[in-house]
Amino acid sequence: MAQHSITPVNEESVFGEDEIIVSKTDMKGILTYANDVFCRVAEMKTEEVIGQPHNIIRHPDMPRAVFKLLWDTIQAGNEIFAYVKNMSKTGKYYWVIAHVTPSVDDSGRVTGYHSNRRYPNKNEIEAISGIYQTLINEENKHANSKTGMEASYALLQSLLEEEGKTYSEFIWSLRG
Repeated sequence: MAQHSITPVNEESVFGEDEIIVSKTDMKGILTYANDVFCRVAEMKTEEVIGQPHNIIRHPDMPRAVFKLLWDTIQAGNEIFAYVKNMSKTGKYYWVIAHVTPSVDDSGRVTGYHSNRRYPNKNEIEAISGIYQTLINEENKHANSKTGMEASYALLQSLLEEEGKTYSEFIWSLRG
């Protein structure tokens, strides 16, 4: 499935507050597992998901800088919590609060990544979506996508410095 060929629609794909979206990837972000909630909310069958890059559900409203922070964090062997706006196969959006961790084997070697996602509350979504729009606007000011992402990442770091918080501390402050 070509992710770029999906046109976003202003309709939410919902899941229950008591449900958890779970996925696992290899070291390169290729999906090796997706639970039934993942597949239902993404409007895809398991066969369509496994073996595909995790970014098949990436919504264009997501700043690339957030994914840079996420990948930098988990590749360093650390966990991260992040708000993510995803997109289903039919273009519907859905927000999650993601907890992404490295998966390790018996010798402690990272073998892939594991993500559990829950539904955030509306106040959290309102707070983060404004910040994400600011980051997207910064990315769009640049003709080169890499330069745009770097500028957006620098802006994100600046916003965190102004708050006097790490990204994780900032995320938890939104959770109230």
